[in-house]
Amino acid sequence: MNVALVHDWLTGMRGGERCLEVFCELFPDADLYTLLHVPGSVSPVIERRRIVTSFLQRLPDVERRYRHYLPLFPAAIRGFDLNAYDLVLSSSHAVAKSVRVARPERHVCYCFTPMRYVWDLYDDYFGARAPLPTRLLMPPLAAWLRRWDRRTAAGVGRFVAISRFVADRIRRAYGRDADVIYPPVDVSRFRLEEAPGASYLVVSALTPYKRVDLAVAACTRLGRPLVVVGSGPEEKRLRAIAGPTVEFRGWRSDAEIAELYARCRAFLFPPLEDFGITPLEAMACGRPVIAYGEGGARETVVPPGTADPPTGLFFEHQTVEAVIDAIRRFEAAPGQFEPKALRRRAEAFDLPVFRERIRSYLGVGAPEGRGC
Repeated sequence: MNVALVHDWLTGMRGGERCLEVFCELFPDADLYTLLHVPGSVSPVIERRRIVTSFLQRLPDVERRYRHYLPLFPAAIRGFDLNAYDLVLSSSHAVAKSVRVARPERHVCYCFTPMRYVWDLYDDYFGARAPLPTRLLMPPLAAWLRRWDRRTAAGVGRFVAISRFVADRIRRAYGRDADVIYPPVDVSRFRLEEAPGASYLVVSALTPYKRVDLAVAACTRLGRPLVVVGSGPEEKRLRAIAGPTVEFRGWRSDAEIAELYARCRAFLFPPLEDFGITPLEAMACGRPVIAYGEGGARETVVPPGTADPPTGLFFEHQTVEAVIDAIRRFEAAPGQFEPKALRRRAEAFDLPVFRERIRSYLGVGAPEGRGC
């Protein structure tokens, strides 16, 4: 079978790229189409294949400033002609799902979310804190992008969402139903730690919608140690509001992050997230999660009072006071979270589970020499 994979861009290894790795393993001979590729930024499994990039690859400073070329994304993705392929499998959070195909029934989109810049999170990206020219230019552009995004959804035969939360967003944005296959956490990368450490932990890109400011402000006011792993445009502002108990580590290697999970007291997860791999990574180490109780976290974190062993606590509002209250509730009853039960919860989303579900959904056999 002649297969094409489509991914928005290849600039680093995040949750979407972990899913793409599995697609590459299932289809080792597939061509990979993407808006741009920073060589060496993704895993060898991805780097080894034939990677076809768009005209964006040749634009100035694109590796660092590719998001500034957002108005060109539609033309770039529609520039690919994939009509000759028997199967097109796109993994999309921006425009990959809008690639041109002659027969939509051959196109399956694994959708991380409809383009969040112009749908649910427009204000987070282009609201009051955006530069004035951006605030003036974006409303008509965003309206056009929403129409284009909805129209090109007709080129997808089947949508697969990463969560029920995203399936509902696909229904509202595109008027389409979606199946749900949760993305994977590679449990084997993490060691179970029975004894908690002293510091709370955040692992996140430092962008506005991630709401890392809530964790920083709460731990500052409580005087609790907090380690923040990540980088991004919010870092300067976060450092300005942080007290002496908050430590910024920047981006760390996978091995270092795994150790930080294992040694933390609990993992703080304040954003409204489509799914959220990081809470499951913390659970794989036996560490409980304190999360905003909306979005994908509702599908992974188990609160106290249910039939299943609890794996974390929720706070119901994205305010500093709500995070402080959740931390205090956690500290009042830390023994309610059993590390082995947290690990078992993460194993329900393990990499082999994802691989088998995708393989079965697409109706393909196991790659030669590798079981699923």
